[in-house]
Amino acid sequence: MSTVKTLRWVLALVMVSSLGQAVAAEGQLTIAAASDLKFALSEIVDNFTQQNPSDQIDIVYGSSGKFRTQIEQGAPYDIYFSADIAYPRALAAKGLAASEVMPYAIGRLVLWSATLDATKLTLASLTDARVRHIAIANPSHAPYGQRASEALHALGLWEQLEPKLVYGDNIAHTAQLVQSGNAEAGLIALSLAINPVLSEQGGYWLIPSDLHDPLLQGYIITSHGRNNELAKRFVACLQTEAVRAVMARYGFTLPDAAATQTGSPLDSQ
Repeated sequence: MSTVKTLRWVLALVMVSSLGQAVAAEGQLTIAAASDLKFALSEIVDNFTQQNPSDQIDIVYGSSGKFRTQIEQGAPYDIYFSADIAYPRALAAKGLAASEVMPYAIGRLVLWSATLDATKLTLASLTDARVRHIAIANPSHAPYGQRASEALHALGLWEQLEPKLVYGDNIAHTAQLVQSGNAEAGLIALSLAINPVLSEQGGYWLIPSDLHDPLLQGYIITSHGRNNELAKRFVACLQTEAVRAVMARYGFTLPDAAATQTGSPLDSQ
């Protein structure tokens, strides 16, 4: 084969290889998600990929506040789901969003225990000497921890209970602290407490939503995911009735147009 023909074959192989990489990249997606979505979003993604088997979606669960900082520092997440819509709004204000900030749910905070009957407890019950440790998410970067702090302050219990508090890095870690026995009770997400893994171990008491600011949650396609077609297809599916049904089943209140504008909770529980 002549040198010219050999060069043409090499160039053709390079072009085919590059095209294959580009196609593969379109079918790959990395999501940063608040850990209260651990069960609901995993189910949604599983359903999506069953219908789109060539797509690959990776989810990293953790603290909404830490994800915000990581995205500001250039972390390669394509979609960001935050337990507090204020965080994606802050990223959008800095030009780090490739979509509108969209609300997807309103979360609820509950008192949960694996060793005590939490259905018969209130936040005031946590002053009991039997409760030596109380787990909450770290208020410095976790929205559920911030709301837990607000609720305890609202009832005048913070100073009395603060010596008992142990802090989870995120709300899923907070639940693990209670599961493992490192805390007798915890203030965790309803979406985690009603999952079979936790509900079989203990009941919960729903904390009145008027004790804290609403947990209005939102997502964005990040600037990193601007050209990711899979990101656009995935967020489009979030508006379907099937996805909304999954979110409702995990205890999330679904926001309507009023919540989108005001950021106020819709439920009166």
